[in-house]
Amino acid sequence: MDLSVDYLGLKLKNPLIAGSSGLSSTFEKVKALEKAGVGAVVLKSLFEEQIMFEADETAAQNRYEYPEAVEYLKAYSQNSQLEQYLKLIERCKNEIKIPIIASINASTEGAWVSFAQKIEQAGADALELNVSLWPGNFDTTSEQNEQHYFNVIEQVSEKVKLPLALKMSNYSAGLAHLIKTLSWTKKVDAFVLFNRYYAPDIDIENLKMSHSNILNFVPDPAVTLRWVALLSGHIRIPISASTGIRSGNDVVKHLLAGAQTTQVVSVLYQNGLGDINQMLIDIEHWMQRKNYKKIDDFRGLLNYKQAENPEIFERIQFMKYLSSLE
Repeated sequence: MDLSVDYLGLKLKNPLIAGSSGLSSTFEKVKALEKAGVGAVVLKSLFEEQIMFEADETAAQNRYEYPEAVEYLKAYSQNSQLEQYLKLIERCKNEIKIPIIASINASTEGAWVSFAQKIEQAGADALELNVSLWPGNFDTTSEQNEQHYFNVIEQVSEKVKLPLALKMSNYSAGLAHLIKTLSWTKKVDAFVLFNRYYAPDIDIENLKMSHSNILNFVPDPAVTLRWVALLSGHIRIPISASTGIRSGNDVVKHLLAGAQTTQVVSVLYQNGLGDINQMLIDIEHWMQRKNYKKIDDFRGLLNYKQAENPEIFERIQFMKYLSSLE
């Protein structure tokens, strides 16, 4: 079976991408992912806020011993973390054959461009813009939140030639319209659906907020599956499905819905990298049973392209489901 796909102008040997995480934070880990069989790797995101926080911590620890050197220490810490990331890209590109996709999450306008330019110089094959928008600010309107996407892709695309993937939140009252409008800008080469957020919990014994175990919390893949199926027939930009993909069957479902690639993380933490090979075997076996020779033979076969009014389609499906319950 031919599992190869095109994504971000890159030829991938299969549609399985190791998503941004601690599993892709060092050369040794990226090498292990390559050996396990993934088609590409997204390096762990470079977070501006984390860099700034750690720089402040470094400066605070030396504030009394070297008070005159506080700003120098902050700058040195910031530059050191960025340099480590760039060296990781350079080494991966020199010694690893599969595509290396960098990832950044910035909180200031200048950092988006600065990080992107340095990453391009380091030789990354593509760049994933990890834009985390949480609509929890009472003083920010939905229009202001959504404008942030346009601002980021405008600023970065003007300064770099790298293929750009936009990793998005599913929080939008008009998500379909938003993604369609973003695709019209022709400044982004793929959409990654969706970001996965910190999951809060409450400790009822100690009466305090806590966080749930991110690996024990299994997100519902139906959310991403629905949006991939809806969007893939209406936009021409490739979609990479992320969140909740845990098996070869899940990959097949998202490809049938119209995804170009799929990203996996949590299942690799839980079950190990051996799951990658099993997922690829399962995809091939399914293709053999259905007499498909390559991914494009069936990709998008079950998207919503034929539905002129998806809202009516969804409502009909909803009513059918309810009527089947007793």
